[in-house]
Amino acid sequence: MDASTLAPTAFIGIGQIKPLGAAPEPASHGGCGTTGGEGKASCGSSDGPQDMPAEIWEKVKNHPCYSEEAHHHYARMHVAVAPACNIQCNYCNRKYDCSNESRPGVVSQKLTPDQAVKKVLAVASEIPQMTVLGIAGPGDSLANPKKTFDTMRMLHEQAPDIKLCLSTNGLALPDLVDEIVKYNIDHVTITINMVDPAVGEKIYPWIFYNHRRITGYEAAKILHERQMLGLEMLTARGVLTKINSVLIPGVNDHHMMEVNREVKKRGAFLHNIMPLISEPEHGTYFGLNGQRGPTAQELKAVQDACAGGANLMRHCRQCRADAVGLLGEDRSEEFTLDKIEEMEVVYDLDKRRSYQEQVEAERQQQHAAKLDALASAQASMPEVDADMKVLIAVATEGHGRVNQHFGHATEFQIFEVSRDQAVFIGHRRVDLYCQGGYGEDEQLPSIVKAINDCHAVLVSKIGACPRDELKAAGIEPVDQYAHEFIEKAALSWFADYAGRVGRGEVAHQPRGDASIRQGAFTSEAAA
Repeated sequence: MDASTLAPTAFIGIGQIKPLGAAPEPASHGGCGTTGGEGKASCGSSDGPQDMPAEIWEKVKNHPCYSEEAHHHYARMHVAVAPACNIQCNYCNRKYDCSNESRPGVVSQKLTPDQAVKKVLAVASEIPQMTVLGIAGPGDSLANPKKTFDTMRMLHEQAPDIKLCLSTNGLALPDLVDEIVKYNIDHVTITINMVDPAVGEKIYPWIFYNHRRITGYEAAKILHERQMLGLEMLTARGVLTKINSVLIPGVNDHHMMEVNREVKKRGAFLHNIMPLISEPEHGTYFGLNGQRGPTAQELKAVQDACAGGANLMRHCRQCRADAVGLLGEDRSEEFTLDKIEEMEVVYDLDKRRSYQEQVEAERQQQHAAKLDALASAQASMPEVDADMKVLIAVATEGHGRVNQHFGHATEFQIFEVSRDQAVFIGHRRVDLYCQGGYGEDEQLPSIVKAINDCHAVLVSKIGACPRDELKAAGIEPVDQYAHEFIEKAALSWFADYAGRVGRGEVAHQPRGDASIRQGAFTSEAAA
């Protein structure tokens, strides 16, 4: 297919195709821009602009955090210029010289603004599909305003094509909205874990505000009020906001639906509900005191209970504060300060734009082919019960295809599949099975546990031992759709599965306890 003649399209649903960039139809909720969305797929998870204004689509179409589809094609980077923080979170322990942990708050090197700008220009020259620069710590970007805004000012002048983002806890946000707008920072992430100070005082031991340290309920109340005010101010100025919430079982899990409702009211573009990271070796208060993180099934249940509120982001990888590359990869070790000193950095804006045009052409070709595959697969099962849904796990190295060996996977993408669609709902990290050329059988139980609510796992290849182990756990290993587009493969497998159910060869039943937990969350939210 000739990319120059390809008409870009957006996937709305099976059989519904619309040109990318076409004028959006009016939406009663105002799209995913200033008034929050209604759980539409395009906000953070699909391909097209069908439920948002054209100017919003321009901001998100190549932003890997704000578009699930874009994160397969475009890269981001963070620069660690903001070491100080003005609050303490019970789940946080910042580390400034660490290279072996992958979580927020961790960096290998702190940077000055000048060093950060030089690093951004070097990365952008080597990775031309890098479209987004964010400041996410390792402390709080707005607790270090001079370093943050000096960096943004220089980048705004020297790399005008790169989108600028920052992450903040929101305490200082209302005082700095004008500065954010001044430097064209049009994507801001606010970490909001509660809208009730009684919940917040279990998460935040103290804040530093107005030159004094404040603790307990008062601290949480001030933080909450400042977060809500900052969010409203950003919305009023047209800045896209993403809300990050850390899901903490027994602390704010049953509170998350209220958080979702309140941030939607104030114009949040996306809501990213992330699992608590609480391994004791990280040295956080929660980790050292036995607070567990949620299971994958618990996380999905809370996310599902929030569906219909603020639009959900489900592809977050909880990046380090110095991450470089595509989401899910980290190339920061290629761009240490000593290596940058040896590089000849030439920031060629025309070359970057040309490369991104090629990326976009490939993306559109893949997208058009995927639409054809989806329509064909869906047409093969008109008699299947529309209410039947299952989860499947997929091993993929990218490009939207089933193209990874089971033993090489360090995460599985999870799709919910029905007669009409295959929808990405998240990812599950797993231990690597193949190590040193052979399988580590002791890793299998943890892998099976991570995907135990899935009916099948789609892979490009799988060995005999894990195949037998998965079958024994009731998970069907599937390798006949190697290198197919994920959605086509998922629907093709589902059509075959539904046929076996219809013929009485297998009995369809929900797996795991996600559906039970979701019902409990939904019931409690309604109450």
